[in-house]
Amino acid sequence: MDWDVLRAAARSAAARAYAPYSGYRVGAAALASDGRIVSGCNVENAGYGVTLCAECGLVSDLVNGGGGRLMAFTCCNGAGEVIMPCGRCRQLLWEHGGADLVVETPRGMVGMAEVLPQAFGADDLGQR
Repeated sequence: MDWDVLRAAARSAAARAYAPYSGYRVGAAALASDGRIVSGCNVENAGYGVTLCAECGLVSDLVNGGGGRLMAFTCCNGAGEVIMPCGRCRQLLWEHGGADLVVETPRGMVGMAEVLPQAFGADDLGQR
């Protein structure tokens, strides 16, 4: 995986974020199992509860482009620094990448199982 390419895609997405209230731009990018790079940016709303995180856009891009699994993921703020996804977004990433997803964190690369230990997923619903 070329992490520089993935980070560049996340930074590009952060530049397009809609963050008029917080001013905190976020971009996310991931490598999909079919080789595509998918990305998303945060989209704020005056009703803060309906604000969309960058990972929401990324997962929508993945599904809209034909699906697949996330293999490698990074997330950057508007300054281009690698940041961690919030708890809700960690759950989204688990759903579409699972334990095998490699996540770039401020401390380096880690598996999704370390980012979201004892994750809740389809197995817990008897779906797999």
